[in-house]
Amino acid sequence: MFSNLFKVFLKLTTSAVKSIYLFLLQCSGVIIPHETLISLPELIYTRIAIMDNLFTQNSDESEDIPQTENSVWVLGKKYNAKKDIDAIRRDIRSRLWFTYRKGFVPIGGFGSTFTSDKGWGCMLRCGQMVLGQALISLHLGRDWRWTPETRSSTYLNILRRFEDRRAAPYSIHQIALMGASEGKDVGQWFGPNTIAQVLKKLVVYDDWSSITIHVALDNTLVVNDVVQQCRVEGATTAEVDGEKPLKAPSQWKPLLLLIPLRLGLNEINPIYINGLKTSFQFPQSLGLIGGKPSHALYFIGYVGDEVIFLDPHTTQRAGSVDQKSDDNEAEVDATYHCKIASRIPITGMDPSVALCFFCATEKDFMSLCRLMQDELIGNEKQPLFELCQERPASWSPAEDVAAEALGATASTWPASDEGFELLG
Repeated sequence: MFSNLFKVFLKLTTSAVKSIYLFLLQCSGVIIPHETLISLPELIYTRIAIMDNLFTQNSDESEDIPQTENSVWVLGKKYNAKKDIDAIRRDIRSRLWFTYRKGFVPIGGFGSTFTSDKGWGCMLRCGQMVLGQALISLHLGRDWRWTPETRSSTYLNILRRFEDRRAAPYSIHQIALMGASEGKDVGQWFGPNTIAQVLKKLVVYDDWSSITIHVALDNTLVVNDVVQQCRVEGATTAEVDGEKPLKAPSQWKPLLLLIPLRLGLNEINPIYINGLKTSFQFPQSLGLIGGKPSHALYFIGYVGDEVIFLDPHTTQRAGSVDQKSDDNEAEVDATYHCKIASRIPITGMDPSVALCFFCATEKDFMSLCRLMQDELIGNEKQPLFELCQERPASWSPAEDVAAEALGATASTWPASDEGFELLG
């Protein structure tokens, strides 16, 4: 009852809220000082701002990484939990952290009321985090570290691509509007498959990075499909630290590989846990897109039987870093880096996930395939997915096109609005 009333309250204009508030006070016989009348809109805003922070990052630094003998793995890097705690925190804080934002230009143009993605944009933000990490790895390298003083032009160029404005290539505006082509109206939740397909379309327009996204369908990674997609005659590939792309007769387009999986009915089958852990250890790992029921999360590593994640469910003000030339822009930059990560048991994850890997070169991809074959498939009684050189003879091209257009096959995701949705 209260939650429904609160939703109505949030939809009211400031003047309407003021009128209701004054009416209630007058009915109670309370005399209202003039100062209260003047500050009422700000008081109302403050109350709503408090609600914005119901979902916040872990504020206790002592609880982010447990003091344990178990190794800590973060996107392919191995750490000692006791000896490397500062290095672990620097690594995690250097990842781009995209969260709910409010106060940006409306998505959808004139008449749109979508000036925030709170409540529906968590999977879109997780997609931004994966793609952001891919661009960081491509242009700056996996070992690059952020500090509050960082003003690298390459870093700022990457970050500006994700700002909440229409012109930014990977903004919430571009992702939400491209989602409409996948049958998702602005304001609707995305599933892992939908965000994968949307990002696949958007990266085509980014000549600076010339990255390509391959989405493996039906729990099967076909090696030659990836090779054909990435080997492009006359293609361009990104320069490591500059504005102009390199050109050569034949190039390998940097690859962001997404493998959507369903690892159980309502919870993750324990038989897959070791495989999930192993995937975080690969040098090409970009973690997992997934979540827990009703909450999309970006998983970047694990320790023991817990996964480490970045949580988009914090609402922050929209802003621009521009050239990071003043204190305000520096403060905005800091909001894109999470001070302390969080953890949940692996068994607490939703069974719908998407494995994410980045291969800057063909050598990286071939190395990843060998690791997958040796560690994820040959070593496991029940592999996470299949790896084959060519498409199976039973694979119908027509079915493949239809599945890709939908972003998923009908059997991939649960038909529940509370988890990750069934597409089609």
